[in-house]
Amino acid sequence: VTLSEGARAGTGRELGMLDSLLSLGGLVLLRDSVEWEGRSLLKALVKKSALCGEQVHILGCEVSEEEFREGFDSDINNRLVYHDFFRDPLNWSKTEEALPGGPLGALRAICKRTDPGPVTIALDSLSWLLLHLPCTTLCQALHAVSHQDSCPGDSSPVGKVSVLGLLHEELHGPGPVGALSSLAQTEVTLGGTKGQASAHILCRRPRQRPTDQTQWFSILPDFSLDLQEGPSVESQPCSDPHIPPVDPTTHLTFNLHLSKKEREARDSLILPFQFSSEKQQALLRPRPGQATSHIFYEPDAYDDLDQEDPDDDLDI
Repeated sequence: VTLSEGARAGTGRELGMLDSLLSLGGLVLLRDSVEWEGRSLLKALVKKSALCGEQVHILGCEVSEEEFREGFDSDINNRLVYHDFFRDPLNWSKTEEALPGGPLGALRAICKRTDPGPVTIALDSLSWLLLHLPCTTLCQALHAVSHQDSCPGDSSPVGKVSVLGLLHEELHGPGPVGALSSLAQTEVTLGGTKGQASAHILCRRPRQRPTDQTQWFSILPDFSLDLQEGPSVESQPCSDPHIPPVDPTTHLTFNLHLSKKEREARDSLILPFQFSSEKQQALLRPRPGQATSHIFYEPDAYDDLDQEDPDDDLDI
């Protein structure tokens, strides 16, 4: 049994959610908030990709390498290629390990790789990159990496490329968030209620209608997913029989109900637009001695008798 087959033979429900996030490739946008953090889900996806035998590159900008690797076992950590932009983001120390061009240079280098096979790139985080780079430059780089056929000079038989981008949605306006959302093939919005986390997953497949679903989950200490049922809807609170019900119509300035006499008066009233039989007879039968009138119409040359376009004489 190969590593990929062994990894995919685990718990079906957990792998079902992770596979749905990684199956399409392209940009997977993880949108978190202060209340519901998304780095744990990012690390769970990184672990899943590493267990499937994929090449996994981490662009760490927001936390240290030690903090990101914490919780992974040695086997997973040995499979991760970590690009550290947290310790020296501007390369002031002039070390030889630093890639030219910063995080975007690392993205381009991964895009021009010669190794075949699927690749997963984790960006921790897109919010850090947006604060240090123009939004258009970042979007162009993400498009070039997630669409491998648009990478210049890449003629090798590369496999699927998945880009996992963590975005702290509350730090940005609707413009950058909307631009990144339009690039994403899979969009995950984290939320929850009553202490239970949920992920609203929106998948955009080529030539198909977008599909969305909501998954309730918890992340274990080893960054495995534990899928759960959604919280039950609470029943309506029962009313206390000892407390008399409050009538909402007691303090109204108008009456909601009619008395018997008011109802009879309303039914006997003849409205002016209602035609009674007497009124119809009076209009249809002229009275004796009443003069009758006729209308004679002779159309002239400028009259428009075309019923399909009665307004064409208005010269609009």
